[in-house]
Amino acid sequence: MKKQIKTTEAIFPMPVLLISTFNEDGTVDVMNAAWGTMLERDMVALNLTETHKTVENIKARKGFVIHIADAKHVKAADYFGVVSGHKVADKLEKAGMTYTKSDLVDAPVINELPIAMECAFVEYQNDATGIGVIGKVLRTSVEEDKLNDGKVDIDALEAIAFDPYTHGYYKVGGRVGDAFKDGLQIK
Repeated sequence: MKKQIKTTEAIFPMPVLLISTFNEDGTVDVMNAAWGTMLERDMVALNLTETHKTVENIKARKGFVIHIADAKHVKAADYFGVVSGHKVADKLEKAGMTYTKSDLVDAPVINELPIAMECAFVEYQNDATGIGVIGKVLRTSVEEDKLNDGKVDIDALEAIAFDPYTHGYYKVGGRVGDAFKDGLQIK
């Protein structure tokens, strides 16, 4: 029997996305954002309010990079979420991480994180049903040791997810089935 619980602001699990941008002075801002998804194969949506330093930077620079956080960098990922870019100028440096400037957009690619999606800013939606930041993915790159036959190896990636019920981070892994195949056995 199911028991009713308090509804949270999210559905479990949520991705731990690290959004990197350049500040106006060229330092790097990184934000931890769980509210993000794909709209289409090459379009992303980040449900972020305009009060975030990251959103200000995205609008000004017209680009950003989405990284998938991994278990190896969970402390840095959490730091990027608990410290505001309005108060700390170079969060990346303080976290002991480095970057390479994207050659496609005016944004930094964090060297230590295994996946980077370089995105061009498309629009900001702020009406009652608006999503927030909409971006077009121009390139996705993955560390070679996180690939298996040219595809992302989820177990090797050790991506983390956010649990909004306990405020915990959990490692994603352990394949349990084959999508678009296993269900066909129920016919």
